[in-house]
Amino acid sequence: MLPLVTMETLLRAKCFWRLAIPGSVRELHKDYRIVPPQNFSNYESIKQEFKLETPEYFNFAKDILDQWTNMEKAGKRPSNPAFWWINGNGEEVRWSFEELGSLSRKFANILTEACALKRGDRVIVILPRIPEWWLANVACLRTGTVLIPGTTQLTQRDILYRLQSSKAKCIITDEVLAPAVDAVASKCENLHSKLIVSQKPKDGWGNLKEMMKQASDNHTCVKTKHDEMMAIYFTSGTSGTPKMTGHTHSSFGLGLSVNGRFWLDLTPSDVIWNTSDTGWAKSAWSSVFSPWIQGACVFAHYLPRFDPTSIFQTLSEFPITVFCSAPTAYRMLIQNDMTSYKFKSLKHCVSAGEPINPEVTEQWRNRTGLDIYEGYGQTETVLICGNFKGMKIKSGSMGKPSPAFDVKVCTSPSRRIFNNLICYHLPLHSFW
Repeated sequence: MLPLVTMETLLRAKCFWRLAIPGSVRELHKDYRIVPPQNFSNYESIKQEFKLETPEYFNFAKDILDQWTNMEKAGKRPSNPAFWWINGNGEEVRWSFEELGSLSRKFANILTEACALKRGDRVIVILPRIPEWWLANVACLRTGTVLIPGTTQLTQRDILYRLQSSKAKCIITDEVLAPAVDAVASKCENLHSKLIVSQKPKDGWGNLKEMMKQASDNHTCVKTKHDEMMAIYFTSGTSGTPKMTGHTHSSFGLGLSVNGRFWLDLTPSDVIWNTSDTGWAKSAWSSVFSPWIQGACVFAHYLPRFDPTSIFQTLSEFPITVFCSAPTAYRMLIQNDMTSYKFKSLKHCVSAGEPINPEVTEQWRNRTGLDIYEGYGQTETVLICGNFKGMKIKSGSMGKPSPAFDVKVCTSPSRRIFNNLICYHLPLHSFW
């Protein structure tokens, strides 16, 4: 079995309502669209004062999502949905936090009853951008099972590798990848449950859509310790085979408040669209934890393939306020004619995954009036460095350390982590 790398949480949280603090406004450059930051004011003071305390027990579903449900019922949250999904063909799903809670409890009962999964058991989820992917995330939180996302680009060999390495007891996928799972299932002695998201039944598989119709939403969330394993993400394998990276309930559930508050600059009135594939940790960053920590609406588009026209139309037609995509996507977008589209609601654009070319940022700014704020992190961490809204962006720079970390540039090729100091060897010409 591959070694499991778990990020020791360095963040501490005192209480739920401190996860969304207001900040004073600061004007951007006069030539840009004036969109002041909502949560970020003075970098130095926030860096100095930022502190989160980790409680002994923490579960994101109970302590964050269910709290937003309570605030929603009490009329203390805007009427924004919690989740908003479209497929580009007229189908649309909108859930409040209350509906998200009810549906995820049904899913949780399926995991514990029909699949007989116990706390700590591992569940591989390989689904495209469909609502069931988000429900699987929350259901695993509620049951204490360990979520292992996988990209839909995985081959039969990739699936076998992940099943054997993780010792997963359950796999959830769609009818596209189900045959690949069946081809390797006999080689995976730990696998005993298979769920399929499909309109049609399949032998040997539980049909999730049908099971959800029968499931009860009466479920009690498990009481998880903050340092219990919550999820495992496989790295991309750019240097050797993919490695398993573990995250605890607090490392993402609390740690990503840094991303949501300061980098994404979210509030409960915002709608964020992150185009990341569901198989990568970036989806946890910007499609699950960061937005919902702040009570914002997660917007999702099925978008089976990258299509600039679909993206332009979506940004024009829906009230998306925050847009997050990879530098490659921005490069492709600016190569297309944008003159007929108006992004009236859009006020903040961010990028991560690779360095973004200054020329791309300039072209995007010229066409939309908005800067692209770059962020840097790894599968093992939350945001390490970033350009925060309201800060002056230095061309070619990935910004300043996030409030959660002290970051130093090491001259040694090794990487050392001790106390709160994270020392990375960086290609200086690329990042600074």
